[in-house]
Amino acid sequence: MKRLLPLLLLPALMVTACKGRRITIINRELPARSAEKVLERALASRHEPVRYYSAKADVELSMPDERRSFKAHLRSVQDSAAWVSVVPLLGIEAARVLLTRDSLKILDKVNDHYFVGDTGTASKRFGVAPDLTLLQQAINGTAIGLDPQERYRVDREDGHYVLTSREKRRFIRAAEDISPNDTLARDRDMRERRLERTLRKAEEREAIVHRYHIEPDSFRVDRVQVVNLMNDRTAELRYESWSGPETRNLPTRIRITLSEPGRVVSAALDISRIELEGPLQMNFRIPEKYEPMP
Repeated sequence: MKRLLPLLLLPALMVTACKGRRITIINRELPARSAEKVLERALASRHEPVRYYSAKADVELSMPDERRSFKAHLRSVQDSAAWVSVVPLLGIEAARVLLTRDSLKILDKVNDHYFVGDTGTASKRFGVAPDLTLLQQAINGTAIGLDPQERYRVDREDGHYVLTSREKRRFIRAAEDISPNDTLARDRDMRERRLERTLRKAEEREAIVHRYHIEPDSFRVDRVQVVNLMNDRTAELRYESWSGPETRNLPTRIRITLSEPGRVVSAALDISRIELEGPLQMNFRIPEKYEPMP
């Protein structure tokens, strides 16, 4: 069961984060723009979410003690449910997951176990909070959490505009220093004691820093980073390639990473055979012989 668990938690992993290889971008001088204008253009570049979505994915999962590869079938109905079937190399379904707005269901077909519970129970059970909205934003290529009412600061970095939530500057520097990829150009890391003091202050304020890397031609967000300074956790999502207009310019390669002190879990999804027609079947039946997960 322990070895199968990362496969079962694929939907939860998809909604929370990503670190990955650095994308090489030719440096060029970007025109100065206000944060308000960059935010406006980024919001305007978003497309309407697709109602029905189905696809296949080749998944590479990396954990501290092992690496695994498998295939998955994804189905999603906007604002309703997401369904995932996990198929290892032999082609026999190993697990099935159904995520709704307020519940999570899992079939472990290898060990004849199941889990059914609300999202709060699932979070306590697995240590990761499943969230249908964030999962659907990820497969739609949306800038997760980008808020039209939020105030951001803007920087220019690696050929991108970068919108950062307006926390105090020392919190932003601390977020960079604890991230797996420290990307601020010509930045000097904080001294250890100052970093520790800053993290304590961040915990008191419940400080969370959001950063959005925005491509300067299309103003599409291709990297989202969320740093929770209360617990030194970083979640990052990268959209590394996209489909054509025939499938609404949706992501075809997504890299996701969760990191915390001493532990990094990441997944890369290569997505193919995207279809946007419905309705979709999301079968989920628990056989009588199955028992609750221990």
